[in-house]
Amino acid sequence: MGMFSESVDVSCAPDGQPVAVTWGGRSYAVCAEPVRWYERRQWWAEETRAPLGSGPGLVDHEIWRVQVQPSSPGNGGPGNGGPGAAGQDEPLTLDLTRHIRSGRWRLLRIHDALRPRTA
Repeated sequence: MGMFSESVDVSCAPDGQPVAVTWGGRSYAVCAEPVRWYERRQWWAEETRAPLGSGPGLVDHEIWRVQVQPSSPGNGGPGNGGPGAAGQDEPLTLDLTRHIRSGRWRLLRIHDALRPRTA
């Protein structure tokens, strides 16, 4: 699993659920039901104080685990792969986080990046 933080563009459904990701100049379609949870972040290292009652956006951050496949420009379906792509037909599992105040998305983890490949 690769862990880092890189800016990505995410398109969402009206309910806020990710449906497409643009990363490294390539487009990926979400191909399975995403999972959402919240994690504690080190807010004390980034904020001078936490106002009473603060939670989402300050103490916790939103994480989405998505499975994506590269989108082909011609038909909108799976394509040739991209950065870290596991294979033409295999989905790639990513963890994304959304900054609540700014709405910006970041790629946190690539789960399939180090999986052994078979010929």
